[in-house]
Amino acid sequence: MNLNQVTLPSTNVDKAVIFYTKLGLHLIVDASPRYVRFELPNGDSTLSIHKVDHIATENIPIIYFEDENLDALVEKLQEKGIEFSQLPKSETWLWREAHLEDPDGNKLILYKAGKNRKNPPWRIN
Repeated sequence: MNLNQVTLPSTNVDKAVIFYTKLGLHLIVDASPRYVRFELPNGDSTLSIHKVDHIATENIPIIYFEDENLDALVEKLQEKGIEFSQLPKSETWLWREAHLEDPDGNKLILYKAGKNRKNPPWRIN
């Protein structure tokens, strides 16, 4: 099994396109203003955005994007006007993470985990 895509809600798909393009995703389907789909720079997964009237703020999923050059990526995104609620920080679970939200409040984490992504020291067999 392979994760094909994640779809996020948006009250303003045009704003979402600007935001995710700044993050480095490539727009591959444009059915604005109701739906868009992006390719990620690496791998086969895609991210879709679909139009909703409002977004429930409870139990929002968190989307993680891994990048080997996290600190440089965050600096580059800040230069493009992207704001972070947490700048890159080394966490106790051996990941380095930066936290942000898209224009609709969807929670995103940019991180670098390397081998610890799937094989942390506490992994069970």
